[in-house]
Amino acid sequence: MKQQLLKEIELGSKNALIKKRIITHYIYNGSSTITDLSKELDLSIPTVTKFIGEMYEDGYINDYGKLETSGGRHPSLYGLNPESGYFIGVDIKRFAVNIGLINFKGEMMELKMNIPYKFENTPEAKEELCRLISSFIKKAKVNTDKILNININISGRVNPESGYSFSQFNFSERPLAEVLTEKIGYQVCIDNDTRAMTYGEYLQGCVKGEKNIIFVNVSWGLGIGIIIDGKVYTGKSGFSGEFGHINVFDNEILCHCGKKGCLETEASGSALYRILLERVRKGESSILSDRIDSQNCSLTLDEIIEAVNKEDLLCIEIVEEIGQKLGKQIAGLINILNPELVIIGGTLSLTEDYITQPIKTAIKKYSLNLVNQDTVITVSKLKDKAGVVGACMLARSRMFEC
Repeated sequence: MKQQLLKEIELGSKNALIKKRIITHYIYNGSSTITDLSKELDLSIPTVTKFIGEMYEDGYINDYGKLETSGGRHPSLYGLNPESGYFIGVDIKRFAVNIGLINFKGEMMELKMNIPYKFENTPEAKEELCRLISSFIKKAKVNTDKILNININISGRVNPESGYSFSQFNFSERPLAEVLTEKIGYQVCIDNDTRAMTYGEYLQGCVKGEKNIIFVNVSWGLGIGIIIDGKVYTGKSGFSGEFGHINVFDNEILCHCGKKGCLETEASGSALYRILLERVRKGESSILSDRIDSQNCSLTLDEIIEAVNKEDLLCIEIVEEIGQKLGKQIAGLINILNPELVIIGGTLSLTEDYITQPIKTAIKKYSLNLVNQDTVITVSKLKDKAGVVGACMLARSRMFEC
């Protein structure tokens, strides 16, 4: 059933282009009538009727019944057939991996969070990742022959168009996406983790019609995702959003990028971790002090966030300082981009008001009043699921968006 359309897409035919536009419309708008679809795509009603008929026969489109109207004929509503294909999203964390599977309509069918996985930039870690994905597929309760694409979130510099990763798992001259496709046995694409979180929040999170958005991912590292006029902005080579590597501080702290003074060195999860350990070892107190003083400190960022939410004063103080530093730089982004919405996401966003209040205060202090009045600051709705939801959505959209 699915093969004909996929062959048309590979060949790049005119018919395939129109069908991709129809699918993209339904991805973003849900069900609609042929009349509405023809207006949106600027195509004649007979042309749209012909393609809807073909896609209905192929199993990609469902007839969802008549639309209730005040009078006259009741037009039929058409939309995506949820069972016509499945997509997998993989979100890599520092100590775990999250894997989800959606149907063609974007509904989450299966989700496994916090699968134990120690991320290291090694061939062995790459092999283990492939093993975990293959195991997830084997246990999936859907027809795995209908899995059309897998998207894997990779941190750092990623070119989603070429399939190359330049920061992680870059052990081959071949594109990483191509290597992973061979290893796993399904079509694989890759994208930046923050951009995936942004896309997930845009389609299924706290976005309610806004088209110009900044998503700030404050996790172990620091990055931003940008949506301009409803489109995810990737930059020329897919490297947009490296917010954490703006040179801000006159310090001697070496960033993992190899430079000193990066914003990430004092405003990120890794900064929170380092500063907490330094201050406890200098004599300040925390409910985590005993863990930090032990010879084998195995503290995780999640445990520090938990301590913040248990009102540990030292952890709260450090998070608030990070929020102030971060808010000052977000103010600059607001002055430049004038967004409707700024979403604070990532692991540190789970501290909620402890980080968002100092961010908001700094934004008011350092951005232009007339500009920041346009911008709503909010916290991610999807929270720790933003990455895996976004990865699933990217797996689908990268196949069908024109």
